Amino acid sequence: MKYFDDIAVGDSTLFGDYDVTREEILEFARRYDPQPFHLSDEAAAKTHFGRLAASGWHTAAMTMSVIVRSFADEEQAGLGSPGVDELRWLKPVHPGDRLTVRGVIVDKTPSRSKPHIGTIRTKTTVSNQDGVDVMTFTSIVMMLRRPDGNAA
Repeated sequence: MKYFDDIAVGDSTLFGDYDVTREEILEFARRYDPQPFHLSDEAAAKTHFGRLAASGWHTAAMTMSVIVRSFADEEQAGLGSPGVDELRWLKPVHPGDRLTVRGVIVDKTPSRSKPHIGTIRTKTTVSNQDGVDVMTFTSIVMMLRRPDGNAA
């Protein structure tokens, strides 16, 4: 189990990759973000996207999938998140893209009012197969502290 106390500012993680499919872009757009440039090549061609592009919210969901699946290798003492800061969609994501998700710990703060909890901030960067950053954000995650109070 990985606890708040086991994490240091500067730690970096390669969470993994995600292959983006046309079918998934269309399905997500139909359900959650039915804008024309997410639904049609013809409509997207008339925009700055130039071709079918995934919703930014879909890109965020794909990223979350990669991050959570990476925890299967090492259980985390996470307690959820109160949100994200500075979410930026930098470049469009297209069918056939392979997204790579990386994170670096930029801050950690033990709770003053709840000594068994701490909060970490992770700068997450999502890049495509060409190494171009397509999305960044800073996640805020609450974690349990190690019951014995020591780092592993």
